Amino acid sequence: MNFKKYQRIPEVFLPNRQWPSKVIDKAPIWCSVDLRDGNQALEVPMTMEQKLKFYNLLLKVGFKTIEIGFPAASETDYNFCRELIDNDLIPQDVAIQVLTQSRPEIIEKTMEAVYGAPNVVIHLYNSTSTLQRDVVFGFNQKECIDLAVKGAKLIKEYIDNDESGTNFILEYSPESYSSTEPDFAVEICDAICDVWQPTPEKKVIINLPETVQYTLPNVYADMIEYFCTNTKWRESIEVSLHTHNDRGTGVASSELGMLAGADRVEGTLFGNGERTGNVDIITLCLNMMMQGVDPELDFSNMNECIDIYEECTHMSVGPRHPWAGKLVFTAFSGSHQDAINKGKKKMEERGSTIWAVPYLPIDPADVGRDYEPIIRINSQSGRGGISYVMEQYFGVILPKSFQRDFLSVVKHETDDNAKELLPQQVFDLFDDNYINVISPYWLNSFSEKSLGDKMSEVEASITFNGDSVTIIGKGNGLLDAFVNAFSNYTGIKFSINMYNEHAMQTGSDSAAITYVEIKRADDGKIFLGAGVSSSVTKSSVRAIICAFNRMIK
Repeated sequence: MNFKKYQRIPEVFLPNRQWPSKVIDKAPIWCSVDLRDGNQALEVPMTMEQKLKFYNLLLKVGFKTIEIGFPAASETDYNFCRELIDNDLIPQDVAIQVLTQSRPEIIEKTMEAVYGAPNVVIHLYNSTSTLQRDVVFGFNQKECIDLAVKGAKLIKEYIDNDESGTNFILEYSPESYSSTEPDFAVEICDAICDVWQPTPEKKVIINLPETVQYTLPNVYADMIEYFCTNTKWRESIEVSLHTHNDRGTGVASSELGMLAGADRVEGTLFGNGERTGNVDIITLCLNMMMQGVDPELDFSNMNECIDIYEECTHMSVGPRHPWAGKLVFTAFSGSHQDAINKGKKKMEERGSTIWAVPYLPIDPADVGRDYEPIIRINSQSGRGGISYVMEQYFGVILPKSFQRDFLSVVKHETDDNAKELLPQQVFDLFDDNYINVISPYWLNSFSEKSLGDKMSEVEASITFNGDSVTIIGKGNGLLDAFVNAFSNYTGIKFSINMYNEHAMQTGSDSAAITYVEIKRADDGKIFLGAGVSSSVTKSSVRAIICAFNRMIK
């Protein structure tokens, strides 16, 4: 790879930076740019109907500022803007935001598009980076400032002459701020503020975009702190961030930018946008939530967000997408599965309301996910995961010896077939190997007679290779009597080494499952079997026969 054709981007001289010692303890002012920045990056831009459906989702989630388009550049955007205004679809506490270049005809069309809206952010921008001034516009710094100031003055004239009663909010973006000389960025933004004359009561938004990522997130944070500490208008400005994701650090850049003093964040759901996308607001929000900070947006129905996003954009949310992908709350690794299982049980035991489960930074239920998909069974799974699936789906609480033995059965199945097992397939595998082992012996019926002093006599009808046989035995209780009868009939001496049973569900009609270990007398080897019946005694006898059948295979 020809790394010598690239050069390091100069960093900001900020010897006394303060942001590394700060924490994020409150949500910023959020602005969704899905319907503008996100929409312009789609292979097929959204239709009017799709934009309206997405807009309603953004309102439902809780956005109070929504950039709806570039009305002067697109008839669809213009018509959508008028659709919202003319049909009174903008709540009184919500501002629509529209983008405009610093050109008279573009500004005129933009102001026409927003006439009569309750609250509007007029978002003026022009490119300020060294590279764009040089190769795209052929501007020097003064010409760049003059262009921006002319646009700012014209917008102010329109607002001063507006009679519609609209509440106007002004925003300026030095596009590619992160590639602009820091002192020049301060100069041009202050020149805009000199025109607009903001106050602490009527602030303007200065949006500082990382339009293309060239540096580490900490360098962007330095640039934000530099601006905050050098502009003369700081008390009258909302400093806004707009980060992209070219280096894969859009979220980190925004988080560090907030530490550096930013008040506001622009971004999109799931990070849609040009090239590698904009910052993902969902990730930012849930990152805050897991630190105990109210993000002030509601993503508790993540599946609805995904469905509408994918329907309207024709993009897809990847299975490993932070907080939203279908696999992000899933554990395949055995050690992870065991830790999750133990963590959930420990919370239940302690009655804790504070989430503390290994490998799950947040409760999946908080984003509308169920617990069922958390643990998935494949060749990497362990006892904890298998036990979790059996208990959560089927009410089967496996004893440790069954966990160990069944793990080898599951691994053999997943390794041989190179596949994941669905929960029902896991249960069927257990059923085939421990419960439904009906050859060569099977139980037809049995009866017990008490002989006093805890002694019992059992008479059982069993099938052996298709033939019915009656066996009789005595012992200390039902199971001991049956074992003696069965041992005498088969000529193979064995004893019960472990016995365990429980109801598989709650209620009087619940089936019982019994687990037994039997020990062969001549070599001491252990064999496992299980039985299921509405009768505990019948499930117990069936478990013994299944274990015996497994012993003689």
